[in-house]
Amino acid sequence: MVGDLAAYVSHETPSDDKALLMTGLAWLEEWLQARIGPPASRRLVGGGTWGDSLVLDYPSESDAESWITALCHYDTVWSAGTLRDWPVVVEGDRFSGPGAFDMKGGLVQLVWALRAAKELGLPRPNVRLVLNGDEEVGSPASRPVIEAEVVRGEAVLVFEASAGGALKTARKGVGIFQVRATGKEAHAGLDPEVGASAIDEIARVILQLHAEADLAKGTTVNVGLVHGGTRTNVKAGSAVADLDVRVSSEAEVQRIDSVLDGLVPRNPEAGLKVSGAWNRPVMARSPETARLFAEAEQVAGVLGFPLAETSVGGASDGNFAAALGLPVLDGLGAVGDGAHARHEWISIDGMLERTCLAAGLLAVLAEPAELGRHGEADAMVG
Repeated sequence: MVGDLAAYVSHETPSDDKALLMTGLAWLEEWLQARIGPPASRRLVGGGTWGDSLVLDYPSESDAESWITALCHYDTVWSAGTLRDWPVVVEGDRFSGPGAFDMKGGLVQLVWALRAAKELGLPRPNVRLVLNGDEEVGSPASRPVIEAEVVRGEAVLVFEASAGGALKTARKGVGIFQVRATGKEAHAGLDPEVGASAIDEIARVILQLHAEADLAKGTTVNVGLVHGGTRTNVKAGSAVADLDVRVSSEAEVQRIDSVLDGLVPRNPEAGLKVSGAWNRPVMARSPETARLFAEAEQVAGVLGFPLAETSVGGASDGNFAAALGLPVLDGLGAVGDGAHARHEWISIDGMLERTCLAAGLLAVLAEPAELGRHGEADAMVG
């Protein structure tokens, strides 16, 4: 498994490099066939300037009727050439390398779980694997592919990295917006009473938007980029603020929409325009997702380790599936830390543990009727 992950990480797959993404996906197909055999069906959907999406079906050998969808993205936030000064390093239990935690380790674990199921004769459901190469930029090309595929199954397993070892049963919805202010240029020293400053308007908007955060309700608002104006002695004719919004409920989505719709300039000679959209819907912890976690928790107990769940502010492709009403269990990937950071690492022992968890969970999910029958789970995993 360590060798597989090292080979995978050595293929750089930045979201903004189509050529490298194509090369990486071609390597993945060869590796998948070598490890778990050819898929029963294959569908490649072009991603335009972004990475392509690949859908592979692996039917059960135990005549299971149920289908589950496994979501894995193969793009990373790391630019081409990162490996030159940050190569793969294995020290003790730690494996470090760009993209290992988010989320190349998760796919390696899933593949070895499928291989284990085959070699040990474990039951498992039919598995539909969706690989996409644009998750880190919001899945603009792969979203319709994901939404079309997940509804063909009963549940969705997302092999994104865990959160301190915990699985993710809820995620916030994410909105990416831009507020553009237009003003009227004038000499700031000679005509201080003439014109309208777009920077003044955008500054007031930033204060207003930040005041709309409600941490008690799980809502964060952050203006992370601001730019505008031309000279210090010229009242700014334009200014722009880019903001990130995270919410935990549909009610907060609607509230923030109302706030954005209601923005008005203080100076009548200025204007405000809002663009952008909600990038990911809220992934709520539904009763079905709670039952799915209970099954995973039971499997972990049989295997001899505790398993926790959590809600996180980050979003994933699991948000799309949850919004369609499907049970989603996220964070089934690596145990480690440092997503999007230079100290990104995963635990090698954790890889083995979570591979066993995935294989055991697939065994329990082989028949939907077995959900909740812990005695059956004990027998299957044991």
